[in-house]
Amino acid sequence: MALLLNCKDVGKSFGTRPLFKNVSFGINDNDRIGMIGPNGAGKSTLLKILAGLDTTDKGEVSFSRSTKICHVAQDDTFKLDQTIEAVLMEALKNSHLDEYEKITEVSIMTSKVGFENPEQAVKELSGGWRKRLSIARQLIQKPNLLLMDEPTNHLDLEGILWLEKVLSTAPFACLVISHDRYFLERVCTRVIELSPMYPQGHFESTGSYSDFLEQRDTFLQGQRAQQETLANKARREIEWLRRGPKARTTKANSRIKEAHQLIDTLAEVKFRNSQNEKVRIDFTSSDRRTKKLIAADAISKSLGGKPLFRNLTLTLSPGIRLGLLGVNGSGKTTLLKTLGGEINPDSGLIERAEHLRMAYFDQTRAQLDLSLTLRRALTPYGDQVIYRDQPLHVATWAKKFLFAVDQLEMPLSSLSGGERARILIARLMQQPADILILDEPTNDLDIPTLEVLEDSLLDFPGAVVLVTHDRYLLDRVSTHLLAFDGLGGTEFFADYAQWEDTQSNKKSAKDNSPNTSTGKKDSPKPKKLSYKEQTELNGIEEKILSAENAVAICQKEMEDPKVTANAKKLQAACTKLQEAQSLVESLYKRWTELEGK
Repeated sequence: MALLLNCKDVGKSFGTRPLFKNVSFGINDNDRIGMIGPNGAGKSTLLKILAGLDTTDKGEVSFSRSTKICHVAQDDTFKLDQTIEAVLMEALKNSHLDEYEKITEVSIMTSKVGFENPEQAVKELSGGWRKRLSIARQLIQKPNLLLMDEPTNHLDLEGILWLEKVLSTAPFACLVISHDRYFLERVCTRVIELSPMYPQGHFESTGSYSDFLEQRDTFLQGQRAQQETLANKARREIEWLRRGPKARTTKANSRIKEAHQLIDTLAEVKFRNSQNEKVRIDFTSSDRRTKKLIAADAISKSLGGKPLFRNLTLTLSPGIRLGLLGVNGSGKTTLLKTLGGEINPDSGLIERAEHLRMAYFDQTRAQLDLSLTLRRALTPYGDQVIYRDQPLHVATWAKKFLFAVDQLEMPLSSLSGGERARILIARLMQQPADILILDEPTNDLDIPTLEVLEDSLLDFPGAVVLVTHDRYLLDRVSTHLLAFDGLGGTEFFADYAQWEDTQSNKKSAKDNSPNTSTGKKDSPKPKKLSYKEQTELNGIEEKILSAENAVAICQKEMEDPKVTANAKKLQAACTKLQEAQSLVESLYKRWTELEGK
């Protein structure tokens, strides 16, 4: 186990506000670390510091000589007219590979990621596929440490499952900022939470996310008990100080000093415990008693000739919470807009209760004018918000969503994605509604806010229709799940586990079908090789032979007594051998793919 990166006493401030301080941890070559923390804690900034894209105010980050870091940012930047293939070739421009080897690596990577047409332009890709390309652009550079900032926010469910598989079997270490609790549970071997509620600005634990929750709960219970103990001691010392020492002896002066230190320590512990506050979310229901809010009978919808859903029948009543599952572009948002009356179905009927009131959360966040201040975003006029027929001062309303008073005059453009999401939720809470329609409300929200959102949706007496890639929230909140297959078919499920089992069974049946195993008439005709692929195939045997020779040379080097006697040389030789063996494996796999075509 080799240390790749060491972060020691790192601190960073934004203006006069400290983001984090005294953060120290190391990353080893076999680590898969999940990083969590409240919005505004500085997670993205810390990741940029580790990647060398930002500087620290204090402390230092050191690396081993062998460390090669790649960074997947939260927002993707591409030249939109470039093709997938061109993006990946550009990522290899500084590599030692020759042109043929670059083409081979690009072909292997596009196949691994799932791109069917490497010559497709980036501008034609959905947000989820752009995120896959952003990840592939870093993977192809073969890092031994991959840093990723909220990759699951932009991936559909299929993409998240793909990423889980990539990272769980990866030969490199990774640190991923994510609030997807299923993802953290399945992938991570360590979890670090960045938050001012800890003495060192962060808390980390070894094991899964479940292990982290247990260890964190134990720590926070201890910190609350520490506050009670300090408070009792401080009370006695304050009483002693009020009486006034009878004589200013050395002993008395020492006790006075200790008393002041005790009071300061108590204030610090109180502050840390207060940072565990959560957003208070409570949606306003219209208290309608109607049994049927929306009834859809055999509705169908296609876009651009592509069927999204066919003959779909469903009823929304108070208490029903319908979760929608499916890849990006399969029709989830279209169904929301159809139920909400923004667009009409191609066929079928929709009946809505009279004077039906719906509150809609838009995934694009297009409702926010980023030039507005926080004050004007929360209340367009004056300084009062009307919530459940009661007036509240805007500062009180802002505090309910964990905004400080000094943030009221800040423009929305300076707020984080999670803070903007909280503003939209604040607006939504002011609207009395029979139905809540939520399209990706969880993007950018921290885990404490997600937990409060879950509880609020469970308490809401009306109907809820929810699109989210957060499987934990989807499973906990939904009374029914509706899955889209991307071909116009839909199917209802009781919970996420039932849907996952069904998908697994379908995949097994497909893999074991006669057509798959024997390649009979019904199998689709193999595609013809492109000119580049044919050129690649013609020279691949020679490349494999050369790569195998390189493996043999590396193995001889490993047997050299001069190498085995030197730990650094042995480590370098071992890394070189692993890379050579990996190239041989990838070339054989690519050969099989090309022969299959």
